[in-house]
Amino acid sequence: MDIQATLDHIDQTLPQSLERLSELLRIQSISTDPDYADHCQTAADWLVADLASLGAEVSKRPTPGHPMVVGHIGDGAPHLLFYGHYDVQPVDPLELWNSDPFDPQIEDTPNGRVIRARGASDDKGQLMTFVEACRAWIATNGKLPCKITFFFEGEEESGSPSLIPFMKDNAAELKADVALICDTGMYDAQTPSITTMLRGLLGEELTITGPDRDLHSGMFGGIAMNPIRVLTKVLAGLHDDTGRVTLPGFYDGVPELPAEVREQWMALGDPTEMARDFLGAVGLSQPAGENTRTGLEMIWSRPTCDVNGIWGGYTGAGFKTVLPSQASAKVSFRLVGGQDPHAIREAFRAYVRAALPADCTVDFHGHGASPAATMDTSSPLFEAARQALTDEWPNPAVFAGCGGSIPIAGYFGDYLDMPAMLIGFAQDDDAIHSPNEKYGVESFHKGIRSWARVLGAVK
Repeated sequence: MDIQATLDHIDQTLPQSLERLSELLRIQSISTDPDYADHCQTAADWLVADLASLGAEVSKRPTPGHPMVVGHIGDGAPHLLFYGHYDVQPVDPLELWNSDPFDPQIEDTPNGRVIRARGASDDKGQLMTFVEACRAWIATNGKLPCKITFFFEGEEESGSPSLIPFMKDNAAELKADVALICDTGMYDAQTPSITTMLRGLLGEELTITGPDRDLHSGMFGGIAMNPIRVLTKVLAGLHDDTGRVTLPGFYDGVPELPAEVREQWMALGDPTEMARDFLGAVGLSQPAGENTRTGLEMIWSRPTCDVNGIWGGYTGAGFKTVLPSQASAKVSFRLVGGQDPHAIREAFRAYVRAALPADCTVDFHGHGASPAATMDTSSPLFEAARQALTDEWPNPAVFAGCGGSIPIAGYFGDYLDMPAMLIGFAQDDDAIHSPNEKYGVESFHKGIRSWARVLGAVK
């Protein structure tokens, strides 16, 4: 099969590819608002028709919410499942958009041409890079180089309530050698990446209670225990002076970086300069995490503990000399490797209880407990895909981490027993979920070319 002919075809038919993307972008498939339920049906129908035009056996599958789209095409090995979502975020506040969010526009910007519309980057533009790569393969070679299953959902932006039940009910049909997920981005505008580490997330809310009512600080200050004083001491003790989290057993299951991945990350640039530039963009200058780790390690491969909110006492205008009855905080943990979120929850609660003085009690409320997801890059598919991306872009592709959490990647492992490969071409300034969302025309164009190369490389 001739990859160069496929790449040439992609270049020659880019205007038609952009027009198909624009058609999909015009559909107002906002999944969170019931008023747009018919639009989500329309988007699913559009995708069914488009995949059918490639020769796929495809159908719209009902769920209690918005429908899934499942299609199959090709034969041979490997069997790839490609996942994306056709639903989009609401557009509010509408007045901050420079143009109609569902009337896609091609604009020239200082950083190149972009297509601006809701869903351009998250996730319709990303989804269509793969579909267009398949279209080009078929147009130039008569067929695809392997078997492909398309799996598109319409509820990703509203929590994916139908996803897990659907995956369980259709596991035999969806099972493949690897799942490809496009809902990610590049390291920078010239450096593609394959996300192979996703942090898990644990949330805890605690309320410490002291006296049975708010007290006058002139009458009770000094003699009565202040819950805010207790809470702040508890929170301050979660880190030591080096930035490490102090909970017993917290680092159990935290792996060290493989040597080849560390080498890729170090090749991205001087770690000190990168951390300084990263923090400088938000008015900071000094990393606050483990002081023996680089900035990329801190946000990609190391666990964290952060206080996300704290309240208690009087916080209104003016001043009120109150000694509060209660003080509360929200604390989150980003997890990596084999860390057990439930064990960490118990360690956190035991730590807080042990720190309570007499006359104080604590109540906890958990907010989720999902483990990290780490992909096995020893599979030849991963290195083949990394090399294919390297062949398309100016800089070598890297196996990257992700500071956030993408639950779908873990779901494929948990419910379908298959690894996930996350490849996307979004940029940090695409303004996803915000007004004036955009996707670079180069991201779209070279994204199609990249997927075509990946399809030709993974054997």
